[in-house]
Amino acid sequence: MSWMLDHPSWNLHPQPTRAMRTPTAIWLIKATTTYDPILLHGEGAAPRLEIYDPATLAELPLPAGLAHSLQGLNPIRRVTNADLWDALATAIIRQVIRAAQARTLYRALLDARGQPVDQAYLPPTAEQILAMTDQEFADLGMAFKHRPLQAAADAYLRHRDEWAAMPADALVKALQSVPRIGPWTAGAAVADHTGDFSLYPYDDLAVRTWARRADPASAWPHDELAFAARWRELAGPHLSTLTALTLSWGDHHVHQHHVHPGRPVH
Repeated sequence: MSWMLDHPSWNLHPQPTRAMRTPTAIWLIKATTTYDPILLHGEGAAPRLEIYDPATLAELPLPAGLAHSLQGLNPIRRVTNADLWDALATAIIRQVIRAAQARTLYRALLDARGQPVDQAYLPPTAEQILAMTDQEFADLGMAFKHRPLQAAADAYLRHRDEWAAMPADALVKALQSVPRIGPWTAGAAVADHTGDFSLYPYDDLAVRTWARRADPASAWPHDELAFAARWRELAGPHLSTLTALTLSWGDHHVHQHHVHPGRPVH
């Protein structure tokens, strides 16, 4: 069993550790052989663990190269992000820039405004983001994230109860009413929040890049719409698992070869 540590809040050393808010509690999560989150404050259910198993894909008509690459993975564990605000803010930080740069910016924000918890940090709240000045964002190298983050923070504080009650597909649409949030950002945020990667923008550069690298012999469509149609056709009822495992394969590939696909603006 392996872990998908795609979210930048993970402190990877000495042991992958992450602090997370749920609506009623604060939790500390460590990537160990068992899933045993530690309740630090409050009450209620722990963040949910999703498992994406390559064996699920055995029945799909995948190209041989892609099937071979993904079947080489262990079942992948991923903790769903119970904090919708953080999922939204993280997706905004990931806009436009490469994954490595987004991680650096997110970690700088944690260091400057996060709440220390054991070996990790809780991310700044929407209220904290709204209180930050232009200069404070600039000092973190995040001047270009200032307006979209504060617009999202304002919208979250006004609509969080309404958003919390929405089905995931409706939430993806609702988030796009916020300035500077388009389909990519909304889909990435809701996939992070729910663990359902059928909502992830699977026509994006990351999925297309890792599909080609996992299976360079196949003729993958270069057009985003054509790729998305092909991906849905291959995935059938396992779109979430196929997308999550492909991203996880890419995450392992990144650590081995230091290759970082970028992210689109929305």
